[in-house]
Amino acid sequence: MSELPRGLSKHAFEVEAAVELGVPAKRLRARDLVCPSRGLRVPSGRVQSILDLARPHLSLHEGDFVSHVSSAEIHGVPLPPWAEFRPDDGGPVTAVVEPVPWGPKSGPHFREPGRFLHLSRHRHLSLPRRKGVAGHRLKIRDGDLMELHGVVLTSVARTWVDLATMLPMDDLIVAGDAIVSEHARTFGPPRIAMVTLAELHEFVAKANGVHGVRKARLALERLRVGVDSPPETTLRLVLDDAGLPEFTPNFPVPDVLGKPVWTDLGCPAYRTCLEYEGLHHLSPEQQALDAYRDQRISEAGWRQVKINKLDMKRGPDWVVARVSQALRKQGWFR
Repeated sequence: MSELPRGLSKHAFEVEAAVELGVPAKRLRARDLVCPSRGLRVPSGRVQSILDLARPHLSLHEGDFVSHVSSAEIHGVPLPPWAEFRPDDGGPVTAVVEPVPWGPKSGPHFREPGRFLHLSRHRHLSLPRRKGVAGHRLKIRDGDLMELHGVVLTSVARTWVDLATMLPMDDLIVAGDAIVSEHARTFGPPRIAMVTLAELHEFVAKANGVHGVRKARLALERLRVGVDSPPETTLRLVLDDAGLPEFTPNFPVPDVLGKPVWTDLGCPAYRTCLEYEGLHHLSPEQQALDAYRDQRISEAGWRQVKINKLDMKRGPDWVVARVSQALRKQGWFR
């Protein structure tokens, strides 16, 4: 079996481009190549990023662009596991065109968006219809599209509005919190927002007629700046939905010397703060830092509640009960 040209041996490529380089048709039918869609080939066993797969798809039809959950993943916007990109390894994945119900539901009428590469065209054109592709038609305005490493995709702000057509409200808020998150603390590098909250407000205000904008406007009112991870947003939403006092992300608790102790969520009205503890809190170094932080918070007269993955798995009632108990000890009554 002959070797493929260097530019084709690692990434998805167009059959037409391979033929132009002199690759014979028989070589393009070899078992070490996978056919994800008509006119395309992918070297078998090579992990392909969405950018790698999208680039030859877009070259097959001028004007196509990456959108929805595919665009979100390229931008680094967090998605629920069922929406993350994982194309099928086995049986055929047929083309999907909107409208299709998406989401973590069972039954033959619901599909997982992560099984498809999501491509869109301007709304006056025909839908993309290819194996392994979910096709959409969108109303596109100036500033809705951008280019990254040769791939055209929707901007971060436009992607978030489009996600409103696919994600449940809580997952949309988690994605939005990650997009607008920014902070500068007394430790670590500053975090820069993908899109500032003010810019996102301006974008959504001007998105009249864009599918999903009504839901996006509702979600926008619940976004908060400063979160470090999706679990922090999920925790905040659980407490908000239960009617507990509002907790502010990335809250600086002043210690007895007036220096800030940064907490994941803080409620100054009742001097109560929360920490979501991920796996990195298990290291000896981090545990030593956490012990010092805990001491400073306690000496300042604040009560701290630590929540982890196991707490969240036990459900909202468990988490709300733990936080409510701490709030009551700090003077909250309901």
